[in-house]
Amino acid sequence: MTKPVSGAAPPPPTARAASLDQLCIDTVRALAMDAVQQADSGHPGTAMALAPVAYVLWQRHLRYNPANPDWLGRDRFVLSAGHACMLLYAALYLTGYDLSLDDIKQFRQWGSRTPGHSEHGLTPGVEATTGPLGQGVGNAVGMALAEAHLAQLFNRPGHTIVDHCTYFLASDGDLMEGVSHEACSLAGHLKLGRLIGIYDDNRITIDGKTDLTFSDDTAKRFESYGWHVERVADGNDLGALDAALAAARRVADRPSLVIARTHIAYGSPHKQDTPEAHGAPLGEDEVKLTKQRLGWPSLEPFYVPAEALAHWRLARERGARLEAEWTKKYDAYRQAYPALAAELERRLAGRLADGWDEALPTFAPGEAQATRVAAGRVLNVIAPKLPELIGGSADLANSTNVVFKNGGDVAAGTWGARNVHFGVREHGMGAILNGLALHGGVRPVGSTFLIFSDYMRPPIRLAALCGLPVIYVFTHDSIGLGEDGPTHQPIEQLAALRAIPNLVVIRPADATETVEACRLAILSQSSPVALVLTRQKVPVIDRATYAPANGLRLGGYVLAEARGAKPAIVLLASGSEVELALGAYERLTAEGIAARVVSVPSMELFARQPQEYRDAVLPPTVAARLAVEAAAPQPWYRWIGDHGAVLGIERFGASAPYQRIYQELGLTVENVVRQAKELLTV
Repeated sequence: MTKPVSGAAPPPPTARAASLDQLCIDTVRALAMDAVQQADSGHPGTAMALAPVAYVLWQRHLRYNPANPDWLGRDRFVLSAGHACMLLYAALYLTGYDLSLDDIKQFRQWGSRTPGHSEHGLTPGVEATTGPLGQGVGNAVGMALAEAHLAQLFNRPGHTIVDHCTYFLASDGDLMEGVSHEACSLAGHLKLGRLIGIYDDNRITIDGKTDLTFSDDTAKRFESYGWHVERVADGNDLGALDAALAAARRVADRPSLVIARTHIAYGSPHKQDTPEAHGAPLGEDEVKLTKQRLGWPSLEPFYVPAEALAHWRLARERGARLEAEWTKKYDAYRQAYPALAAELERRLAGRLADGWDEALPTFAPGEAQATRVAAGRVLNVIAPKLPELIGGSADLANSTNVVFKNGGDVAAGTWGARNVHFGVREHGMGAILNGLALHGGVRPVGSTFLIFSDYMRPPIRLAALCGLPVIYVFTHDSIGLGEDGPTHQPIEQLAALRAIPNLVVIRPADATETVEACRLAILSQSSPVALVLTRQKVPVIDRATYAPANGLRLGGYVLAEARGAKPAIVLLASGSEVELALGAYERLTAEGIAARVVSVPSMELFARQPQEYRDAVLPPTVAARLAVEAAAPQPWYRWIGDHGAVLGIERFGASAPYQRIYQELGLTVENVVRQAKELLTV
């Protein structure tokens, strides 16, 4: 075929070779232009630039079956540059996934399967929800780690059944975001050889050319991480792209990055290589001129040449053949290793092993224990029965207690171990955890101090959006961490996490509630769970005197009932402040004031309960309600009503022993009693 000069507009139609390859590539470009134009919103330029990359990748390298998007043996592809989602939608439609041309026409419309950034679980063939730049890079690292982990555990000589590659496509913006550095640095350290990145070097961002802000030598950067790097000088050169991707797949001892120099809005007479092509439609006139410049056979929107579609759809036959070959190998594996096959299938299905929650630890009343320590004990009782649990911390394992005993350390060559040392990389850890969950076969756990959840908010939010069963263990949950001071004492973090839809936040009151919190986190299959745990010791509540801890599953429950009368006031609390509420309850009761204590470890779970249950716990007739929590008070106003009050914190903490900080900020039994009495006199 005739290759256009890199950086220039294509030659006029009369000089242009009418090759089938080029027709297939330009079909992607035309669909991207038309969909964005019809939606009057979107990013056409990157999809136009990357059309040759998509064509070579989907036609010659990716192992997939459009008829079975969840086939275990498939390669994974993550479009980290989520704004270029029309590239992915076009490839999925053209190769024969369950995505129609009508779906393409509904790009960015209400209820469509082609949203403005691709979403896992909504569109068949989309492996990850991307959009916030850099997240997909981290997801791909997690997927590659999951592949390496499962391969080492389940493959046997002559029976290689876990053997796929993970590809990601990243833009300039993805590599500017710090999360890509964190994730790719760890990937290089772990030598994840089946991870292949493609960097779209188009040198344009929304504000202008990348040299406004970005002068990194990307190749050297990735080489310093320990990656293999391939360079393609012209992103339209199919032979060079093919050779680079083939070379990357042959490199088994480290990840690879293919750097492809492309031109945004390739073929557009006036908008190629300009920021205008990044985040807005080309315009009807420019679309027409571009199609003419490309030698496109029709100006009709969404025109797909029959011969191009037929050629793309050969992927169906190829995919069916690849899956059939893999299935034959897997059948032989199942026959040779039935127990291993059954265990792999259990993990992939997300089924919990029988008896996984038997013999969980118990804790005696009066036995003061930090909830972080209790959680560590619980996880290590569960871990032998659920070997799919894998994870660790951002360099804080000894503090968060997320260490799987006898689980070994994940490192280059020991990917089958269970303890992942993420290093001081909270943001990367969050994105990698999502990738582990998206891959399947493993159940990821990540931990750090609650204050550092701020570094992780983008991937936590995406985990909630996708419904991924990631478990977060956040310790050092309040001013109770003491001397480290206000830089490390979370104030607003609980409120911020509770504001994320579909994230379950659990702050247990003591070790017994912690057992139930861990049980619930494991059972959660459709949402991430954040366990928020203390550094300081808290007493174990006497459950013979007060209510059983299994009320935690309801989010909020009556822990201590008013004695001898209907309650005049309800005291609500979570975590370590439940101790204060119980202390105030005993004093109020001694003074003849009927009080009820409600433990609210999870507002999200409580909100899911029927109104009848919530009214039973928080009687509408009891207007006097006092919530107590060593954190920002905003989330509590939903539960205290118009006449209630919150004893919280609306300032930063201080550096001192935690007992003194609690006293200075008014979080004492005496102050709870005083404020309760004030509410009763209103």
